[in-house]
Amino acid sequence: MNMKKIIFVAALVSALVGVSSAVLTSTLVNKKTENIKYVQIPAPKVQWANLSETGQPVDFTYAAEQTIHAVVHVKTVYKIESRQSQGRSLFDYFFFGDPFERNDYGYNYNEPRESRGSGSGVIISPDGYIVTNNHVIEKANEVEVSLNDKRTYTAKIIGTDPATDVALLKIDATDLHYLPFGNSDDVKIGEWVLAVGNPFNLTSTVTAGIVSAKARSLGAISNSDKMNIQSFIQTDAAVNAGNSGGALVNTRGELIGINSAIASTTGMYAGYSFAVPSQIAKKVVDDLKEYGVVQRAILGVQLDDLTPETAKRYNISTNEFKGVIIADVMSGSSAEIAGIKKNDIITHVNNTEVNSASDLQEQIARYKPNDKIKITAISDGKVKHFDVTLRNKNGSINFVKSNNELFESLGATLEEMNTLDLRKLSLLNGIRVTKLTKNGKFKNEGIREGFIIEKVNKERVNSIEKLKEILSNATGAVLIEGIYPNGIREYYAIVID
Repeated sequence: MNMKKIIFVAALVSALVGVSSAVLTSTLVNKKTENIKYVQIPAPKVQWANLSETGQPVDFTYAAEQTIHAVVHVKTVYKIESRQSQGRSLFDYFFFGDPFERNDYGYNYNEPRESRGSGSGVIISPDGYIVTNNHVIEKANEVEVSLNDKRTYTAKIIGTDPATDVALLKIDATDLHYLPFGNSDDVKIGEWVLAVGNPFNLTSTVTAGIVSAKARSLGAISNSDKMNIQSFIQTDAAVNAGNSGGALVNTRGELIGINSAIASTTGMYAGYSFAVPSQIAKKVVDDLKEYGVVQRAILGVQLDDLTPETAKRYNISTNEFKGVIIADVMSGSSAEIAGIKKNDIITHVNNTEVNSASDLQEQIARYKPNDKIKITAISDGKVKHFDVTLRNKNGSINFVKSNNELFESLGATLEEMNTLDLRKLSLLNGIRVTKLTKNGKFKNEGIREGFIIEKVNKERVNSIEKLKEILSNATGAVLIEGIYPNGIREYYAIVID
């Protein structure tokens, strides 16, 4: 047998052996696996973080285009009272000299100094109404607004609300690009939002983030109204100094909040920013436009969040930590009249669930005095429903008066005193009563023309606006302290309706 035949036979034998082995192996495997059922596992569905509900990438350009031309730069000028002139007495005059005396260069270190500030604002109507933060324009003597196209206007302060940190301005312009209010109730945690501000008058600046929390309270903010309405929308959109008063919008370009604060130890953005919800801001703006002052209803209770610790402290037995504990009830308040008691747990305002003090504050802040609401609460271990007629801070169902109305009720014409007049009387501050009307509060309480008002409720009065501010935040009687030109000092008590 030659070599070619030998190779062919060897290859044939190898192939036959391989086929036999494969058949044998297949038979053995089939015998071992004939009772096994195979289940096909589908590949996991990938969810991309930057996709919308329709599966398309989130597009911020539409919202940005709708917003940037409605956001403005707000510049303020205000006077700061000199530290040297605050709280001086006659003792100081004898030992430290005349506080109005100028130095060798003609400069008086005790005269008020001029300071400047800035922030942002949002145009909310084509005829020039602008919403911003109260802290942006607080105590401002002059307010200037710059639009995104660089036009500038002098703005008038229509009204302010320290409790919500909202203020309303007006410029004399028409056909402006504006943002109408959206509904902040529809905002969801995790939703994309844009923060738009005009911090350095360099045209509007846009940043993006998501809603990280709702009904957030910061706690540390205080104001002269002694009543904070804190129920902020919290986002991680970058907001820095100068963005206060700017717009928080959703991807549809709807105004859902007014940017107000950041959580920071340095004054610069550190991860979280906070905005006043549009539902609160809109109510404040509507009141300021119609009444000149916010018609705020209060329930008249002190609140505490319901937690395992507070439940134990108030001796409340519960396994569900939902609702808000009534820590105390004010005498004569809306809550007391309706029958709500201390240690009751409020769970709903109308049909809206509340689970924190800020939740409850936000709901009540939407109403006016004399509005009627339903409160659901757990009282004495039972679910009860209370019909509540809301009242104002004075315990009345009537609307409160604006600063101008309060001022008019005094029945007085006042004038601010210049430095020379104050110097002649050795006074540091004061405003003079120059004329009295027949039925005004001043005349009825015995105040005579020429009286110089120095303090109201222990606060120094150096301008008519300061007097209005003090009166607008007062309830009941206010104490007025002053002096007549002959040196006789007098004190009067005026009741504020």
